[in-house]
Amino acid sequence: MSNGQPRVAVIGTGGTISSVGRNSLDIMRYADNGKIYEVDELLNAFPETLAQADVVPVRLRAMPSTAIGPAEWLEINTKIHELVEDDPSLAGIVITHGTATLEETAYFMNLSVQVEIPVVLVGAQRPASGLSTDAGMNLVNAIRVAKDPASRGRGALAVLNDEIHCARDVTKTATQRLQTFKSPDFGLLGHADFDKIAYYRMPERRRMPDTEFDVLGLTELPRVDISMTYAGADGTIINALVAGGAKGIVVGAMAPGYTTPAEFEALCAAAENGVAIVQSTRAGSGRVGDVPSRRAPGAALADNLPPQKARVLLMLALTKTNNPAELQRIFDEY
Repeated sequence: MSNGQPRVAVIGTGGTISSVGRNSLDIMRYADNGKIYEVDELLNAFPETLAQADVVPVRLRAMPSTAIGPAEWLEINTKIHELVEDDPSLAGIVITHGTATLEETAYFMNLSVQVEIPVVLVGAQRPASGLSTDAGMNLVNAIRVAKDPASRGRGALAVLNDEIHCARDVTKTATQRLQTFKSPDFGLLGHADFDKIAYYRMPERRRMPDTEFDVLGLTELPRVDISMTYAGADGTIINALVAGGAKGIVVGAMAPGYTTPAEFEALCAAAENGVAIVQSTRAGSGRVGDVPSRRAPGAALADNLPPQKARVLLMLALTKTNNPAELQRIFDEY
């Protein structure tokens, strides 16, 4: 504690929330300006953030989230553990992040972080320099959520547009709207209101810090790719992914979980060659239907995880096992 305020570390990775456009109305092509605040510069641009806690800025990256992937996930995970080990007084951790891949990074942290304090991801739809930007208020709210004791035990969280979402459930649903982040099947966890942080439910599925995936020390994850099913898909993409060295393939199948006949043949061949197959759907919500005759031998069902989330879980699962029954157990639990 410092001056009576809980300590909150804010790790900066860049993204729209940290971006600076050419003028206040540049809310679309700001990336062309090539300027992204480091996290301490972002906090200073919105000094209200510094009044919410004893804020500790941590520079990590200043990049668009389209450039963030498994290597950066492992780096962020390591940084979180280092911060908590070095400063046991931390009440919470915020990660500033671009919205393009925020949900994937959030879910990875939800599955892999082994610390007790809240981990909150935050982004913005409009750059920090934009007229009516959501960057400042989202960051204020993320810090408030991170320091709130009620945030503990809910897994990694995403805070945008005054809403608190579970990392497992949240997804970006619109390209430009401020209310883009939603949890389609089960809704948000609570609100970051002006007078209090208000929670209304707890997630059910396994989540940080009580998971089986300890990735500290890893420098890479097993390669997992995604194939999206479409009318007339002939298996060419599946075969190319196998040839490219995929250890696992997630299929964004037609709802409720069907692929084309030719794609099905390619998936069966991939499974016979030891590639882990997980069937998700392209529908955006709902569980995958369990129809054994329509899935490759040993293929796991992704429950209601969209393809991009199912990929994250399969990458982590493959660090532990490639046994089909165990993979299905993992997808059932997480």
